Amino acid sequence: MQLPDGPKLHPIVQSINWIRKPLQYLEECAEKYGNIFTIKLSGVKPLVIISDPEAIKQIFTFQSENINVSSKNNLLLPIIGENSLLLLNGSRHKRERKIIMPSFHGEKVKSYAETICKITEKVASQWEIDRSFPAIAATQTITLEVIIQTVFGFRTGKRYEEIKPLLENWAKILSSPAGASFLFFKFLQIDLGAWSPWGNFIRNRQQINDLLQAEIEDRRAHPEQQGNDILSLMLSARDEAGQPMNDEQLKGELLTLLLAGHRTTAISLAWAFYWINHKIEIKEKLLQEIDSLGENPDPIAISRLPYLTAFCQEVLRIYPVFPTALARMPKSRFTLMGRQFEAGTVLMPCIYLTHHREDLYPNSKEFRPERFLERQYTNYEFIPFGGGVRLCVGYALAMLEMKLVVATILSKYELALVDNELPKPKRTGLSLAPSNGIPLVMKGLRESKKILTLN
Repeated sequence: MQLPDGPKLHPIVQSINWIRKPLQYLEECAEKYGNIFTIKLSGVKPLVIISDPEAIKQIFTFQSENINVSSKNNLLLPIIGENSLLLLNGSRHKRERKIIMPSFHGEKVKSYAETICKITEKVASQWEIDRSFPAIAATQTITLEVIIQTVFGFRTGKRYEEIKPLLENWAKILSSPAGASFLFFKFLQIDLGAWSPWGNFIRNRQQINDLLQAEIEDRRAHPEQQGNDILSLMLSARDEAGQPMNDEQLKGELLTLLLAGHRTTAISLAWAFYWINHKIEIKEKLLQEIDSLGENPDPIAISRLPYLTAFCQEVLRIYPVFPTALARMPKSRFTLMGRQFEAGTVLMPCIYLTHHREDLYPNSKEFRPERFLERQYTNYEFIPFGGGVRLCVGYALAMLEMKLVVATILSKYELALVDNELPKPKRTGLSLAPSNGIPLVMKGLRESKKILTLN
């Protein structure tokens, strides 16, 4: 069976386009081939890219036991390993997702709200007036601290001092041009020593793995030290048969949380501060809504503000951190959009193209939070966290963190853009981030809420 049409360029050339100009390349393909097309990258199976919501609904509602998401060529494999929930298939995926989910929803997520606000205030209080700084560096400092404290409960101590620089270094490696290259071109995955990009990467990964193993063993040996952090919750969790996760499973999930859980939210927050300071009318609406809660508002009340929620959704819509959702490979023949496909075809719902459909999002290049107040989008039209049984388990925590960081900084500090020009999204590993890091300058503390609301 023939795959949908797509560009005829050599896979290496397509890979270069996918690395250097992913959004432009997707738009060029969509303009020429429509809602479904095939791209061929070096070293991986052809990817069928889909941006039709009805087709995405069909893909997201595939039963877990009828699809695979991983193969030996999966680009995520060198980063998070084969024991990550993201790459598990079938019954094992279902089991581990059920164990992990309670740690990221309901009262557990709410309990992290105060921690997020305190960390944000601590980081922001160190900014100097009239001195510029990259938003992405500031937000990454916040989100890294949040993930370390919520996952481990670390605030001080030997393990805290060890893991923080390791995670900072790994994020630096993966966000570099070399990091993007060795993920997409497997022939670059050669260990030439600690000074080489791949050698540095695997040594850093092993150090993190060793540290995680030591912490897990320590927690198992001293259960009285366990608290309300995510690791403690996962250690105590049991499946339906009463079995806990083993060490390798725990390390896989921790690695995913530590890497995916802070870098992605940091990128979204950097974009948020661009739009806040680029569009003054949006900033004023956000402040008015936040101020309506009075002095020292409850963090959960902040998270329920409708315009703030719509603003964060628009940030995630216009430039999603990942251009595509996790790929699915059905285990048997299937029909999609009137086409027959063989088992094992790689289907990749496209977050970016779906978020820029003019029939769903008129004037899609315009940043306009109001669209999320005017219309309720389905789980197949707005998909920043993927969907179906593969919906990101940490999406509720990520949304809470975005809202609280924005509200905490916006209500207390006056920031301004150094450069008002819209930066281009640039590939940093598998994710896309603002090319210039969004330079900001701190102008001072914000005036009283009373004065601003009267104006």
